Amino acid sequence: MLVVHGGWVPGRGGPGRLVLWAEDPDLPTTSASRARSARPHPFAASAESLRAALGEPVADAVAETATATLPGTARGPLPSPETGLDAATRGLRLGGWTVPVLAVPARSAAPVLAMLAEPDPSGPWVSGPSLRYLCLLAGYACDLARRGRMLPQLVIESGVPTARWRPVLTGADAATYRDFAAGMPPVARAIGSTGDAHPIGRTVRDALDALVDQAARDVMPERILAGARPGPKAALPDRWLSALTIDDPSLPGAASADVRDLRQALDGWMQAANAANGPIRVSFRLIEPPPPGETLPGETQPGDDQWSLEFALQSADDPSLYLPAAALWQGERFPGLPRRPDETLLAGLGRAVRLFPLLHVALLEKQPAAMPLATGEAFEFLRQVAPLLQAAGFGVQLPSWAGRKGIGLKLTTRSKSKSKAGASRAVADSGFGLEQLVEFRLDLVIGDSTVTAEELAELARLKVPLVRVRGQWVELDDRQLKAALKAVSRRHEGELTAGEVLQQVADGGDEDLPLVEVDADGMLGDLLSGQAAERLTPLPTPAGFHGTLRPYQERGLSWLNFLSHLGLGGILADDMGLGKTAQTLSLMLTDPTQKTLMICPMSLVSNWQKEAARFAPSLRVYVHHGGTRLRGEEFDATVAESDLVLTTYGTALRDLETLRRVTWGRVACDEAQAIKNSGTRQSQAVRALPARTRLALTGTPVENHLAELWSIMDFCNPGLLGPAKRFRRRFQEPIENRQDADATAALKRATGPFVLRRLKTDKSIISDLPEKNEMKVWCSLTPEQATLYQAVVEDMMAEIESTEGIQRRGNVLAAMMKLKQVCNHPAHLLKDGSRLPGRSGKLARLEELAEEIVEDGDKALVFTQYAEWGSLLQPYLAAQLDRPVLWLHGGLSKARRDELVDRFQTGAEPMVFLLSLKAAGTGLNLTAANHVVHFDRWWNPAVEDQATDRAFRIGQSRNVQVRKFICTGTLEEKIDQMIERKKSLASSVVGTGEEWITDLSTDQLRELFSLDPAAVR
Repeated sequence: MLVVHGGWVPGRGGPGRLVLWAEDPDLPTTSASRARSARPHPFAASAESLRAALGEPVADAVAETATATLPGTARGPLPSPETGLDAATRGLRLGGWTVPVLAVPARSAAPVLAMLAEPDPSGPWVSGPSLRYLCLLAGYACDLARRGRMLPQLVIESGVPTARWRPVLTGADAATYRDFAAGMPPVARAIGSTGDAHPIGRTVRDALDALVDQAARDVMPERILAGARPGPKAALPDRWLSALTIDDPSLPGAASADVRDLRQALDGWMQAANAANGPIRVSFRLIEPPPPGETLPGETQPGDDQWSLEFALQSADDPSLYLPAAALWQGERFPGLPRRPDETLLAGLGRAVRLFPLLHVALLEKQPAAMPLATGEAFEFLRQVAPLLQAAGFGVQLPSWAGRKGIGLKLTTRSKSKSKAGASRAVADSGFGLEQLVEFRLDLVIGDSTVTAEELAELARLKVPLVRVRGQWVELDDRQLKAALKAVSRRHEGELTAGEVLQQVADGGDEDLPLVEVDADGMLGDLLSGQAAERLTPLPTPAGFHGTLRPYQERGLSWLNFLSHLGLGGILADDMGLGKTAQTLSLMLTDPTQKTLMICPMSLVSNWQKEAARFAPSLRVYVHHGGTRLRGEEFDATVAESDLVLTTYGTALRDLETLRRVTWGRVACDEAQAIKNSGTRQSQAVRALPARTRLALTGTPVENHLAELWSIMDFCNPGLLGPAKRFRRRFQEPIENRQDADATAALKRATGPFVLRRLKTDKSIISDLPEKNEMKVWCSLTPEQATLYQAVVEDMMAEIESTEGIQRRGNVLAAMMKLKQVCNHPAHLLKDGSRLPGRSGKLARLEELAEEIVEDGDKALVFTQYAEWGSLLQPYLAAQLDRPVLWLHGGLSKARRDELVDRFQTGAEPMVFLLSLKAAGTGLNLTAANHVVHFDRWWNPAVEDQATDRAFRIGQSRNVQVRKFICTGTLEEKIDQMIERKKSLASSVVGTGEEWITDLSTDQLRELFSLDPAAVR
């Protein structure tokens, strides 16, 4: 199966073009070429193979050879994760590799990407991240064109005046564009005619410009003047206007003076459209009428359904900085306002009049602060004006209920059993199953109130767009009313099976008439409530389990067993360290008839083996992994005699045909975020395994976007949430793009029954877990470190300023690595084998701290992201402390890793465990330590927390002291300040490592890297 990648090559005097290429995992992964320049990519698919796989969309694409700048080793380029191939982790560098490509001109790119957006899961190819990215960008371009978010321009391409459409990016569109720029996969800009990668800003802007231009031509009607197109001697404006709708937009032979005048006018038009993109914006706040009997501020009479529209100034970067116009006129200010904020307010209101003409009434006042609106005018503002103002870059604040569906459905079910269902029961005694019949009724609700068919008909007759129903304002429109009236005419009570009810809840109704409330009793009510684990009778610790489950683990076991009896899958999403492994092993002992296949990362195979031997020794375990794994009849015979089969994700992909011959009672995925991308071969292979029930174990069911939740849920309960396309339209886009509260509630109802999530910081879950105390340890540079630091900054900034694109990003990362090495120790940067003592503020602080820890009889974990530094530090620290200093890194064998972990956990004497962050950040239980030191920062809170959780987990009986070393006055302190100052930045860093720093401007980098003189001790 091919993994198809997309790239965009910016044009030189033109709109650029789309290029497609692919990796073929069946080809050799190493190159025999010894060429010093770009070498042939060893496992790149031929253009013919790619054309055959993609079919009709690329029928007219041109086959070429291009140079791609890709990471790799001397033996070959790094394979993408979608190939399922093992990737090197050492000796990586950027290099040029020639690849066969299919080139698509800009004018054809949008339809080609549209056809490639939804590959057939059973087809001969899957999308790489770059192709998925470009398909999303093309969809965004079409959306901009459909909404009219573009303006016509006259540009010069290859010296010829050309009519083009250009996007207008203001407000939410500007934020979306920034997200696209930040999220562009590097491979999308890795291809160029000279092998040089292109800057992010230029690539994404060129691609969006070209895609919007083509999309605009598709939606704009063709303009014919006097029955024919204007000829070459016609006036330039007429020729230009006509060229905006045809395939050839060039305007050769135009007089330079005419071109200059027209371009000047069009440029002014574009600048005016983007005027709202400043640091301070005008904001509008719609205030609903007070309840009957109350008055609005400043009024002397009841509001009588009179609404108020308040004006204000607001910071575009920090919306919490908000100044109502009334306070502005009284002289109040907030930091960052221009010298004449009154002029900013009036100018903004003047621009907004074009979108909301009624504003001219307020502008008749000398100091406008607000304006009254009737109910009909308020509805017009909600539905039509507010979206226009937001798109144009103005701030808009609406009542909390605005935008929600006014009418919805309430599903009520009642068990047919004569006995009353209690709040606590055991599933084994309930007789509950998915085929059980329940009585159901569908009611219409408006806001929080149920309405009858007669009341609905009256509302439809009145045609009132905004109504106050039992004290709550609700928006109604014709589509919702028609859908509601149609629903009333259908069957709205009777009998359904429990399985059919589950499917209705998962569907969530339709877009015009969503399911907004579910009221069920009995076991079905327990399941749909998302609180089945709390309501079910906890199952006791199974007889074969060596140990005692905690109360919340018993509740988790009862929930897992409940779903298993129903033939349903679930996601056990307990926080790291709460014992997902113990609960899963207990489930296997509770229901031993179900043979389990456990798929996990390679680093956790040994952990599962040991935990099964420790907690459930009666389980017969077979590990299917490695070159000696069984095949054929031997495999079948061994599996038949096993209760638990352990394998890895990579092996599951390679041995899919072997594993799918077995009908598994249960297929479970540990660290299930490994299948969060539904399009990967690995994810598809795991889905293809037959099983009665499926279980996903993950502490992070959603890392980046909701499509990941769909992917994991579709593994657990195939088809329950519908196809990915419907999920994206029904849930993902409304929630991620518009923060739709109704869609969020609907998704929670749909997934809540199948997700169990508990946090270890919740004292109601686990009250005996000790505290985690985090602190920052500030370290000074020695004079030698400061001199080296300054030299690296001067040297690397010169290189950064002289390069661009992927080469610049590489230089930025190299500069950060060198500066962090200086902060660690001069010998780390110089690699000269020189002495360690007395030359590093960090090392001196670590020595002092380590001595205190071992003197107190404690144990400590010390994390570093650099294996070479750990190799220098380990013998030195062992000699200084005269205590064991263990060193775990990626180069150790599995047996040696296990030996070190066992020694640290069981050894009686105090010691220090030095660990490579990448090799030991997950999958280890090191509760013997009650101190954790992050010697050099990864600047990724999720990665650091995972490493800390090696010690802060169940089994830890003492408070855990977590220390993060930071060199003052250096980039370490400045990046820490950036993360602390802007929490949104911290969340964006999760899952992205340090890549975000490479996109800073040169001036920002210079400020970031500069050394504070006070940093030297």
